[in-house]
Amino acid sequence: MPFFDVYSNYSVLDYASDIVDILLVWFVIYKLIMLIKGTKAVQLLKGIFVIIIVRVLSGLLGLDTLRSLVDQAIDWGILAIIIIFQPELRRALEQLGRGRLFSRSGNQEEEEQANMIEAIGKAVSYMAKRRIGALLSIERETGLSEYIETGIPIQSRISSELLINIFIPNTPLHDGAVILQKRRIAAAACYLPLSESPFISKELGTRHRAALGISEVTDSITVVVSEETGNISVTLNGDLKRNVSVEDLKLILGHELIGEKANASSTKWSWRGKKDNG
Repeated sequence: MPFFDVYSNYSVLDYASDIVDILLVWFVIYKLIMLIKGTKAVQLLKGIFVIIIVRVLSGLLGLDTLRSLVDQAIDWGILAIIIIFQPELRRALEQLGRGRLFSRSGNQEEEEQANMIEAIGKAVSYMAKRRIGALLSIERETGLSEYIETGIPIQSRISSELLINIFIPNTPLHDGAVILQKRRIAAAACYLPLSESPFISKELGTRHRAALGISEVTDSITVVVSEETGNISVTLNGDLKRNVSVEDLKLILGHELIGEKANASSTKWSWRGKKDNG
């Protein structure tokens, strides 16, 4: 039967039904991808794609033994998927039961960002009062994976208690930077590139130079707590803002990470640059 004859009797309603059907399938696939995003299931999915590619290539190249082995793996694949993805499947069913699987995630992301900012503010306040040196960098659009690899992997939920504990002096992880990635503590004791700018004040130490260095090559936001003075500094896009209060820090992070405009002062920060170090 010719291709066009199949659709010769289609009405406008049939076309609309097919379009809606395709859009719904893609929407479900998108939600499933978002559900497993950031979990170990992503790596497992990559493994499944590799198996499928090997199956196709073995068939094309006539590698019968390899194809037979892959076929056996695929035959048992459904059972293996249920076992391997059990945590993700259970979470999906729980969210479906609560009616949250297909809900908009924007508010949830903003809430997570707000919780992260609150945890950072609480930790920084504690460390600033006790003059505990700290260096904390938050990933945005530019990935920080190459710097995360230089540190000790943590991959933990963000909490003020954990951040404080990491930077306690004379502990294994206190020296170096903590990097936050996708609202999680990705790694600690990370090495950041040092800025070589001649405009940096001589009184600033390695932490401030590292904070400026990472801000010059990425769009990350980096928070520094001075070990000598307890002062809080923030770097962004190669600029340094010193002597920031905890409340002002929260406003800056809220404005940059959430786009928060509730307080007009959060939009009036003047990043006067690396020359403003006095």
